[in-house]
Amino acid sequence: MIRKVLFLTMFAGLLAACGGASTSATKQVSRVTTAVITVYKSPSCECCGNWTKRLTEYGFTVETKEVDDMTKIKTRYGVPPSLQSCHTAVVDGYVVEGHVPPADIARLLKERPNMVGVTVPGMPVGSPGMEVEGTPTQPFDVLLFDKSGQSKLFATYR
Repeated sequence: MIRKVLFLTMFAGLLAACGGASTSATKQVSRVTTAVITVYKSPSCECCGNWTKRLTEYGFTVETKEVDDMTKIKTRYGVPPSLQSCHTAVVDGYVVEGHVPPADIARLLKERPNMVGVTVPGMPVGSPGMEVEGTPTQPFDVLLFDKSGQSKLFATYR
């Protein structure tokens, strides 16, 4: 009987340790991603829905707003035409344009650079939400951009 209790205690400890590691990882993501991401997208855009699903899977809370005129949204948030994509999001004072990987958004929120936001211009195949089975991923860059529209490299995917 003592062996059985000892075994069950050790097993419970092991489960708690495993659960603790998982919970710790989740809490780490949660601390970075407590802000709500508001995503503006066209009602007919499937890839935008796929991207918001990636955000949710990562641990972000997403609020989606479907709009008919994305140009007005991009103008309101200062996204230069050369850096635009299909959807625009806003999170904790930053603009997120296009298919930016969730980990890069978390990094942006952690580092808090003095910039307007981040963008993945265009719609590169293989970026989050733009995955196409059987099609190789196109290389793409994540860029930071400022109020004047100047950009600099934030991350690269090859």
